Amino acid sequence: MRRGTNLPRVGGFNQMVVLDQVRRSPDGSSRSELAASTGLSLQAVSNIVARLIALGYVVEGERRAEGRGKPRTMLYLEAQGAFALGVHIDPVVVTSVLVDLDGRTMEKVVEPTPDGPGAVADAVAGATAAMLDRAGVDRSAVLGLGVAAPGPVDLAAGTVIRPPLLDGWDEVPVRDLLAAATGFDVVLDKDVSAAMVAELWRGNRMLRGTSLFFYTGFGVAVAVAHDGELLAGSSRNAGEVGHLVVDNDGPLCGCGNRGCIGISAAPSTLVAEAVAAGVLPRGTPASTPSELDAALTKLCRAAADGDAVASGILAVSARRVARGITVVADLVDAGVVVFGGPAWARLAPHYLPVVRRELALQATLREVHAVEVLGSAVGEHVGAVGAASLVLDGLFTPRPSGLVGGVATRAVAHP
Repeated sequence: MRRGTNLPRVGGFNQMVVLDQVRRSPDGSSRSELAASTGLSLQAVSNIVARLIALGYVVEGERRAEGRGKPRTMLYLEAQGAFALGVHIDPVVVTSVLVDLDGRTMEKVVEPTPDGPGAVADAVAGATAAMLDRAGVDRSAVLGLGVAAPGPVDLAAGTVIRPPLLDGWDEVPVRDLLAAATGFDVVLDKDVSAAMVAELWRGNRMLRGTSLFFYTGFGVAVAVAHDGELLAGSSRNAGEVGHLVVDNDGPLCGCGNRGCIGISAAPSTLVAEAVAAGVLPRGTPASTPSELDAALTKLCRAAADGDAVASGILAVSARRVARGITVVADLVDAGVVVFGGPAWARLAPHYLPVVRRELALQATLREVHAVEVLGSAVGEHVGAVGAASLVLDGLFTPRPSGLVGGVATRAVAHP
C-alpha cells in the first residue's frame, strides 16, 4: 500500500495515492479510511478528494453508519470519468481497444495486420474513431493512446528495432506516426511490458513481492515487477530472454546456439516438428505469420483431441520453457509467474502443469516459498489492454521513485 506525505511539494503524488486507494477499494472508502491507509492528514485527504470529484474521477456514494459514530460518506471510482485507447501491433493482427478508468474494455477492434507501417497507422486511426463513435465517448475524454509492439524498442526515439516477422518496421517512428494519424498523445512500450502493466492495473495479486510475466507469441520475453512497479531496465528493454539456453540438444537458433528458449517455444519450431512427425501434413502453409498461427492452432487442437505425438511435441517445448522460467524466477526471487500473450490460450493446457511441476521440484528457493503460476487475468488481448494501461499507469500510478529528480519516464509523442 502506497503511503503519502504531507509535504506540499508532492501534492500530485498524494493525489495519485488517494486515487489508487479508491480505485482498489471496490466496496468503497471513506475519507477517514483513506487518511488511515495513506498516512495523510484528514484535511489533506478531504482537499484531494474534492479535487478528484471536481475532475470527475471519484464520486460520493451512500452514507454508511457503523456503531455510534457519525455516518461516513463512501467514495468510489468513477470509471467513466476518463478513457484510454490501446493498440497492440502483432505480426498477425492489430488489436485496438477503448478502456475506462478502471481498465475495463468497452470497445475492441481486431483486424489482420496490414502491410507496412503507413497502412497500420491508417487502420488504427479508423479503429479508434469507430470505437469512440460506438461508445459515445468524446475525444476530449480520452487521456491518450498507448502502443504495445514487439521489442526491443527505442523509447527515446519512439521506434521499434527489428521486430520479428514485421518486415519493413526496423526503426520506424511508431509513436510519431500514430500520433499524427490519430491526433492523440501516444506512449510506446514493449508488448511484454505493457502486458505486465495491465496485470498490475487490473488486480492486486502482483502488488507485493516480485512477479514475472512470461509473454508467448512469435517471440518470448519476460517482464519483472517488484511491489507493483515494473522494473524496466536502463533502456526499458529488460526481459529479452530469447537467447537463454534451456536445452543443449534443442533446435538450432539463429544466434548459433542450440536450445535457446525463444526458438524452443517459437511457432515456427513447433509447426516444423509437427510436420516432420506427421501430425500436420507436408506442405502445410507456414511461410507467413498468419499461416504459422493457423498451423499452431491445428497442432494444439490435435493435442487436445488426444494425438499423443502432438502432445509430445508441446510437452517437450513446455519442459524447455519451464527450465528457463525456473532460472529467471530464481534469479529475481519471484513469488508469482503469470503467462499470457497471443499464443497462450492454446498453449496453456500443455504448459501450465509442466511449469508448475518444474518450479515445485527444481526451483532453488522452493523450500523458502512456493511460486504461484497463473494465466493472465486480463485475457487474450492483454497486449492491447496493456497498451491502454500504459496511459492510465503513467498518469495515475503513484511511484516514490517519481519524487526523485532525474528519473527517466516514458516519452510521449504529441500530435
